[in-house]
Amino acid sequence: MATPTLSATERFHFETQGYLVLENFLTPEHTARLLTALEHATARRRAAQPAGHKAVWPPKVPADLTQLNGAKSTRLLNILDDDPLFQELLDWPALVPYLHALCNPEPHYHASDAILEDAPDYTNRAGDWHIDGKDNGYRNLSGPIPLLQLKVGYYLSDMTQPWRGNLTVVPGSHLSRSELSAEDRKRREFFPCAQQVCAPAGSAILFHNAIWHTAAPYNAGEPGRRMLYYGYEHPWMLANMAHWNYSKTFYNKKLTPAQRRFFHGFVFDPPEQRM
Repeated sequence: MATPTLSATERFHFETQGYLVLENFLTPEHTARLLTALEHATARRRAAQPAGHKAVWPPKVPADLTQLNGAKSTRLLNILDDDPLFQELLDWPALVPYLHALCNPEPHYHASDAILEDAPDYTNRAGDWHIDGKDNGYRNLSGPIPLLQLKVGYYLSDMTQPWRGNLTVVPGSHLSRSELSAEDRKRREFFPCAQQVCAPAGSAILFHNAIWHTAAPYNAGEPGRRMLYYGYEHPWMLANMAHWNYSKTFYNKKLTPAQRRFFHGFVFDPPEQRM
């Protein structure tokens, strides 16, 4: 495929609105393979856990990386080693120019997870408005909070209609110096300007760590959501604790030379010296 470049319009939208939607970023065939990989990974992980198991953060044992939220609904943390397709997305060629332009010329991997939702489990979901990042969203920094994590979400199911658990954002809120109360964060429809991201399967959504966001509730009869999330950060930031839940084999044998650059040198055995 042709190597994309971030346009001036895209940069302006991301910097002012805090997010960017790239529709049909993945081909239908690629999206279908990722969806199959997600279903298989979910089945494997669920079979190894007791009913109702909840993920624990920070994770202490591998079981803490899988959260069961119903008969089918599951959240998988640390997915890179669950399937080669998930690892491949780490430095997907079409994404890398956006990482370089919006995050850092030497971006580091922060975390990845997968969401498989069965709509009936979330019909009464509360708002759970939040921002991302260490220290409860980097709140120890004075606002506006800078871009310290670039989040990338991939829709694997059709999300062209609202009220399907869509990622929901408040455009421009990453620039705000105001703070929401705990009560306001639980409201389902608190923000009049909240925007449900409606896009087809295969779309990518890039967003700023400080944008206020949540998942929309479901209307009756709507299908569930299937989604992947990847997070990237600056190379001078401290490595995520979850990195230690990947095996030495994953780091030393499975990562490509290019992918190794997305990790601190000390995760390898022997450690790699980095400038």
